[in-house]
Amino acid sequence: MSGAGRQNLWLRRVGWMVLIWIGSVAALAIVAVLFRLLMNMAGMTV
Repeated sequence: MSGAGRQNLWLRRVGWMVLIWIGSVAALAIVAVLFRLLMNMAGMTV
């Protein structure tokens, strides 16, 4: 495999890892917002 092909594969792998990380952070944020809404509806405010 040439140097350019190897670098392209590395960038693709890192890109997928970053996309998966962003997706997991976004999912965690959505769950946190939903919990906060449920707690506010139940009268548990700070």
